[in-house]
Formats: sequence, C-alpha cells, structure tokens
Amino acid sequence: MVLLTRNSAFSRVTAVAARRPLHAAFAWLHANPKRIMDWQAKLVAIPAPLNGEQARAAWLGGQFTAAGVSRVESDVAGNVFGVLPAAALPPESTGPVVLLSAHLDTVFPAGTPLRPVVDGNHLTAPGACDNGAGVAGLLAIAHALLQAGVDLPVPLIFMGNVGEEGEGDLRGMRHLYSQSPLGGRVAVHIVLDGAGADGAVTQALGSRRFLVSITGPGGHSFTDAGTPNPIAALASALTALAETALPDEPRTTLNLGTIRGGTSVNSIPESAEATIDFRSTSAEQLLRLELALRGAIEDSVANWNLKAKASAASSKGPLSFKITKIGDRPAARLADDSPLLDALRAVDRHLGLSTDLRLGSTDANIPLSLGIPAVAVGAGGEGGGAHTLAEWYSAKDRELGLRRILLLTLAMLDWAAEQ
Repeated sequence: MVLLTRNSAFSRVTAVAARRPLHAAFAWLHANPKRIMDWQAKLVAIPAPLNGEQARAAWLGGQFTAAGVSRVESDVAGNVFGVLPAAALPPESTGPVVLLSAHLDTVFPAGTPLRPVVDGNHLTAPGACDNGAGVAGLLAIAHALLQAGVDLPVPLIFMGNVGEEGEGDLRGMRHLYSQSPLGGRVAVHIVLDGAGADGAVTQALGSRRFLVSITGPGGHSFTDAGTPNPIAALASALTALAETALPDEPRTTLNLGTIRGGTSVNSIPESAEATIDFRSTSAEQLLRLELALRGAIEDSVANWNLKAKASAASSKGPLSFKITKIGDRPAARLADDSPLLDALRAVDRHLGLSTDLRLGSTDANIPLSLGIPAVAVGAGGEGGGAHTLAEWYSAKDRELGLRRILLLTLAMLDWAAEQ
C-alpha cells in the first residue's frame, strides 16, 4: 500500500511539473534573483525582536498587497496573512487550505545595529538567513504563482508569523491553531525556515523551559545568621536535578541555563532564580524531567526551612518558591506514510535531490503535535553564522530551493482538493 502511495505521489508531481503555468513560474524565479535579494535586504533592515515584530509585519503586508495577494490582514497576535484564492471556489469557502509560512522574528534584541551589506548574491546582516531567507522565499513564491497565472484547486494561505524564536515559544502558531477558525481548515502546512534545498525537518524536538525563583526574608550575614538562604537552597536543588539520569534513546537533554540572586557578599539574599531547559523527542521524558525539577525544588526548600527552624539562631521566616513554565514546545513527528512526506520525496526525486530528514524545533512543532501534516524546509541558498551579528546568506542555488517549494506546494494543493 505504501508503495502504491509513493508511486501515486510521483505521478502527481510529474503531472504538476508538466503544466505550462508552472514553467512560467519557474521562469519568473530564474529572471528575478536580484529582486528577491533586494526584498531580503530591506526586510532584515527592519528590527523584529521578541514582541516587536510589528514594523516587519507591516512591511510584509504591504509587499503582499503590492504583489496582488488577496485579503491581506493581521490578527491580534501580530501574524500577517494573504490569500491566493482557488479559481473554482467562492471567497467564503470553508473548505481545506494549504498554508505556507515563514517567521518574522529574530533573536536580536531591540537596539541591535542592523546594517545589511549586499555583495552580489551574498547578504551579511543579523537574521539574513534565519529568517530573511524564509520570508523572501515566501514573497518569491507568491509573485511566481501570480505572474504565471497558476490556477489553484484550493486556497493557498501565505503567513508571516511572530514569536518563533526563543521565548517567543511559537506564539504566532499557537494563536493560529488555538484561536483562529483558519487553523481548523489547514490540510497541509509547509514552513520556510532558513536556507537549504536538501533537507526537511519532519521530527519536532520538544522542549520545556522553566524559571525557578526562591525567596526569603534575607538579612545581614552575621546578625541574621541562621535565616534560610535562597541561593543555597537553589544551588542544592540544581545540584540534585543535574544528577538526574538521562536516556540515550529517546535523546533527552537537561541544561541549567542561568542563575542569579543576592545583593552583596555580606548579605543573606532575599531571592535567587534560575532558568532550566529540557529537550527531548519524547513527551514522556519531558514530563519526567518536569516532575524531577519540581521534586528537587520542593525537597530543597523544605530541607533548608527545617535547618533554619532547628537552628539556635533566630529566623525571620521561611523560604518560599515559584516555578514558572516559560516555554513548552511539543514533541511530534510526521508519519512515515504521510502523503506530504511521499510528495516531498517525489519532488526531490524529480529535481535530482536527496531528502535528508531532520530533527528540529520549528513552527512545524505545533501542527505536527495536532496531527496536521507539516514540514519545515529551507528556502534555498546557503547560510551561516546563525544568531550572530555576522550572520550571512548566499543566494547560490536559491532558485533550486524555491522550485522545490513550488512543486511541493502545488502537489499538496492538488492532494488537499481530493480529500
């Protein structure tokens, strides 16, 4: 049965590749590398820190409108959308859609100098590749389809989303799939993230992140000796947590990221806090580590409070603690027999590429966790120095990556129309 499905996928891709409008779309991509690079350079010159993506979203919305994309609008989370409607369906259709997205945000805080430098097909700037490449690819696909006059069997939604990086915790995608009626219509979701044309993230790496704070009355190091110390309690808890056994399979990691607290060397601190990161391909392992964290904190605080109570020195009060979840990315994977994976393999076979299936933490985590076929792919080209001020992108072979995305998108639009 799987063999028949894969043969069917290759037949579908071959049929899509033979259509005259697709040749026109490919020709547009071939003729416009400078235009695409210009968009990318303009985009990365616009700041997009955590919770500060508004200006970049407005720019992308304007570009959608200028391209001729329909129904350009934003939601309350800050995501910006545009639609290429299906020729055979009315605008008010409530049927399936295919979603093509790229995240707008960067890891760089407000005030970071953004001075993109373009040298031929090479761009250097913070966020040039992650995710300047993805957003520029999104625009290129929209233009190529519109200029070629490709008729779509179901609507294609373009989305520039917020909150993918770090503590953004996939905020834009969470809103789409939990709050928007559009989320319930997505039949297939293709994420454009960074560079490359020979890989795909089909397994979502799960993560949970926590901020732990321990507070107490504090005091003078000598006169208030015996008062329980938040730093000591936190250090004890983290030491115990660091000894937690981790399996090799499923691969699971534990990181103690930051620790801070106290006022001076001769003061008993009033507070201490730490951040902790757990990652795994298994939801069960993430839950196990969360329980281990809570147990370590509870036991340590109780132990130091008992010591203070038993001390001959007076204590001004006990310690208390708070554990706040600051990140939760679900672990999931695309099924081996998914029509999306079959189509991706067929596209790569058609283009002479080799599919390298990868593990990663991307916007695709959310739809995959909901059972929606999703994949994250590069938008062509090459890149390096991700998340540094020296980040760079080369448009060499960008066209191949965008052809891959076009073929995959059109194949999945046909598939969605048959469901």
